Amino acid sequence: MTTGLEASYQRAEQVTAAWARSFYFAGWFLPAAKRRSVFAIYDFCRHADNLVDDRGDRPVDQVRADLGRLRTSIEAIYAGESPDPRWLALADTIRRYPVPMAPMLDLLDGVATDLGPVAMPDFPALERYCRLVAGGIGLIFAPVLGVPGGPTDEAGIRLGIAMQLTNVLRDVREDLDQDRVYLPADELALWGLSRADLERRRMSTRLRGFIAYQACRAREYFEAADEVVGHFPDDGSRLTVRLLVRIYAGILDRIEQRHYDVFQGRAYVPLGRKLMILGRTVLRHRAARGQPPRAAVA
Repeated sequence: MTTGLEASYQRAEQVTAAWARSFYFAGWFLPAAKRRSVFAIYDFCRHADNLVDDRGDRPVDQVRADLGRLRTSIEAIYAGESPDPRWLALADTIRRYPVPMAPMLDLLDGVATDLGPVAMPDFPALERYCRLVAGGIGLIFAPVLGVPGGPTDEAGIRLGIAMQLTNVLRDVREDLDQDRVYLPADELALWGLSRADLERRRMSTRLRGFIAYQACRAREYFEAADEVVGHFPDDGSRLTVRLLVRIYAGILDRIEQRHYDVFQGRAYVPLGRKLMILGRTVLRHRAARGQPPRAAVA
């Protein structure tokens, strides 16, 4: 007979498999206990995001109320109260590992930003948003994977930002459909572009150059974040993080292969390419074994 806790873990795995193919793929190299908890955390993150992105015709005030109830559920878990049955696996994970509460609540603040029309005036505004919705994800997952908070925190945050910057480029067309423009307005202007150029959904020489510039910036964040990989234990956690970084960077490769045309459709890494990345990553991982971890980004 399946217990409520086991059912909660199973649902978390199903959610991860359905919504995050790359994350799910990389997660299978983790020890079973870690993998279950990583999926439980992803389930929470996806639920928070879907409250906003899949709200349909629900009024904004109702969605804010749902986010508020989710915040209350998280605070109750950390207070040691009996969790909502929906979050049994998450509560068990928080009991087992020193997962910090602050970045989980920051995530709720970040996704709430998407309830109205989105426009980023400059890159600092975009970076703040990325820190809220993705930068803290590294702080949430790191204790489960075996890295305590401390000097590696900023590198983990940079990894989350790198992934979110990649999402911004991958989802330009879909975001426009929802009245969201995350690309910095002042940088668009420097390239002689505006939101109207994006709304035309046609690539130009200037727009290709602008997207290439943004992709280069995302790669710089990946490179900075790569410093943290060696700090993860060599029980599959290090390989998983390295693989996830390579797969996400592969989305940038796909965008580049399309000559930075972000209107063709969502760029993704197909399974065959993931398997190729896996093979290369395993070889590099084996070659790196026995070397001391590099210093974390200050």
